[in-house]
Amino acid sequence: MKNIVIFGAPGAGKGTQSDKMIEKYGFGHISTGDVLRDQIKKGTELGKTAKGYIDEGKLIPDELMVDILASVYDSFGADHKGVIFDGFPRTTPQAEALKKMLSERGHKVAAMIELSVPEDELMARLINRGKVSGRSDDNEETIKKRLDVYHNQTAPLIDWYANEGIHHHVEGLGTVDEIFARVCDVIDNI
Repeated sequence: MKNIVIFGAPGAGKGTQSDKMIEKYGFGHISTGDVLRDQIKKGTELGKTAKGYIDEGKLIPDELMVDILASVYDSFGADHKGVIFDGFPRTTPQAEALKKMLSERGHKVAAMIELSVPEDELMARLINRGKVSGRSDDNEETIKKRLDVYHNQTAPLIDWYANEGIHHHVEGLGTVDEIFARVCDVIDNI
């Protein structure tokens, strides 16, 4: 079982690379963004609460996210090949909560794969994604807030996972397939 945290700033390619890992390795996938957008679309209480945070470019409270993730993780059953955590954890307390949640199940994170992309490229990718997908959070003002949150609150996780001995830096520039080959090198060697 290879549980993977796919990591990087908004627009780094986490979703794209996750799709390719699912296809090649048969992993489960938990995208906190997709889970939250689904709850918002359904108009659930969680969705309404989450929408308030997202619209302000803020992170969802940890307890709420860990409960949601534990439920989705358990839905894959005990014998899965691994799960990709996409968009979580985003803070050190979340990383500690994820480690604890997995440990309670006798599981662990096998690798944290960091997709590293320069800021100007991230901005261009996100603005283009907003035009293509119509995602309301892909506008320049919200993107700048999300990148600030990433640098101030999320980037410190690189050091946390490095201290755990499972951080893997992957260059996030190039074609999707070139980047994926780098990702596969990491997965095949853990």
